[in-house]
Amino acid sequence: MQLDARRLAILAAAGSAALLAGAYLFQAMGFAPCRMCHWQRWPHMAAIALGVLVWALRPGAPPMALRLLAALGALAAATTAGIGVFHAGVERGWWAGPASCTGTGGLAGLGGADLLSLEGPGVAMCDVVEWWFLGLSMASWNAILSAGLAALWLLAALRAGRGVHATA
Repeated sequence: MQLDARRLAILAAAGSAALLAGAYLFQAMGFAPCRMCHWQRWPHMAAIALGVLVWALRPGAPPMALRLLAALGALAAATTAGIGVFHAGVERGWWAGPASCTGTGGLAGLGGADLLSLEGPGVAMCDVVEWWFLGLSMASWNAILSAGLAALWLLAALRAGRGVHATA
């Protein structure tokens, strides 16, 4: 079965929705996200919005509209994959991360009440891994899976307007 461009784009957007839901699930389980974790969420939100636009396209819409939305979806997925690679490198000590969320940074933005509170904001550092699976952190998994989603979006962009339709 070969998927058409529209279905590929919707599948890629659903993948971003699943990754974002997973991030919020981990947060609900007590894994506080760091600043770079939040940065990785924004492109997923954009990809989901683009998927909704693809879904809303009318059957007679110009193929260029689908191609543009799919290209933007690929850019969003590639952006979060890139941030994930950078974050994973910071976690592994391959390069320095932002001083505001690594062991070298201060506690800017936190007041005295936050620091003294037993139920404070739960500061999460970008260079500390709280969860591993198969030797990879959440940032690493986001990078890998988002790169796959970027490939789906790119395939959708290539198929848009070329007459590649779904077959049973």
